[in-house]
Amino acid sequence: MVRPALRSRSLRRIYRKSPGGEIRVLYEKRKPGPARCAICGKPLNGVPRLRPFQLKRLSKTAKRPERPYGGVLCHKCLETLLRKAIMY
Repeated sequence: MVRPALRSRSLRRIYRKSPGGEIRVLYEKRKPGPARCAICGKPLNGVPRLRPFQLKRLSKTAKRPERPYGGVLCHKCLETLLRKAIMY
């Protein structure tokens, strides 16, 4: 029987074949939900769905798009925001 801490369904089970040929169960935390736009709530493109310790290993450019408000606003909301800013 697996230890009680790993019995939680919040951990995902990964079935891997070990070098000895046995199938082992590995437990890891699930992926977080996608990053979302601050205005419309649509999932952001170009932002990876990774846990913080994995995000820390990525370069700055791999974490979010290289444009103003990249990783915060989607391209449509940014476009409307910039149009409003130009009008005033």
